[in-house]
Amino acid sequence: MHDCAKDVLAHHDDEVTLPQSERTEMRDRRNSNRDRLRRGLAKNSKPAPLEFKSQGSYAMKTMVQHPELDYDIDDGVYFAKEDLVGPRGAEMTALQARQMVRDAIDDGSFKTAPEVHKNCVRVYYAVGYHVDVPVYRRVTTKDVFGRETVHYELASSDWKRSDAWDVTTWFEGENNRQSPDTGNGRQLRRITRQVKAFARSRGSWKKLILSGFGITKLVAEYYVANAEREDKALYDTMKAIRDRLNWNLLVDHPCTPNETITSGRDDPKAKFLREKLTEAISNLAPLFESDCTREKALKCWDKVFNTTFFSDRAESARKASVSAPAILTSGLLRSSDASVAQQAVRKEGGGRYA
Repeated sequence: MHDCAKDVLAHHDDEVTLPQSERTEMRDRRNSNRDRLRRGLAKNSKPAPLEFKSQGSYAMKTMVQHPELDYDIDDGVYFAKEDLVGPRGAEMTALQARQMVRDAIDDGSFKTAPEVHKNCVRVYYAVGYHVDVPVYRRVTTKDVFGRETVHYELASSDWKRSDAWDVTTWFEGENNRQSPDTGNGRQLRRITRQVKAFARSRGSWKKLILSGFGITKLVAEYYVANAEREDKALYDTMKAIRDRLNWNLLVDHPCTPNETITSGRDDPKAKFLREKLTEAISNLAPLFESDCTREKALKCWDKVFNTTFFSDRAESARKASVSAPAILTSGLLRSSDASVAQQAVRKEGGGRYA
């Protein structure tokens, strides 16, 4: 396979992973949202949250760049079950809990009012992205010996046992365990970002392809590490995922037993991912030809990611190599002119060379 390891890594660093400035802006908006929610709950005489926990791709650091800043930030809010009661003392339903959070966040400052969704409250920002606020309750029980156990339940169509923070813990464990390196986020995380970037490389794919969470699970399951070749790690992982989807489209949730990410064994979004991975693998076939040139190889990667990044990178390097000798020659000429002038002084005599 023609070696484009440095180019694939450069693509990740320049075009895929989020710049720190964008992560900082997201964190600031997330924190402002938390402050807004606390104030709104207090104003409405509602219970204070126990804590907040960032979740999903933001917490796992697998978010990828989007030209329209179409980002989904998950930030869960947690309450004690015993605090979530209605005005007559009855247990608050899952819908009532989400409505309570929506009412507290909506302070009238948003162009688009926050909305109650099935599994969260969604807060829209004018810059393009949104913050999803899942609502959880902490349930504490005691056994016959008085020992306490704690679990969490998500306010969905009903209260459902779940804690998305478990997913973050799972992914961090897989990234640390499987990656052959420790720098730049580690390789498994980088490959996850690259496959997600591929899945979002065409706007027309957005509603048709498997979710980022589903892709993350598949990468963690079928990742092929390669400490020396970032391009081979990416290619081999994409091929392994495609081969897996050829025989099974069902993707299990990594932390919740008996729950799947895909909708059944004939999931259309998993099928679409399989189809597009097959196309990408076909587009990269020339890299395995004995006469493959660097130019041809980079054009293949351009086609996979629907970009000109790889060819542009090669062109920039070519221009730099052409201009370098001219700069060097110019420098030598200036040095030669100075030498001639100095020799003229010496021949004429006088001065410090007399």
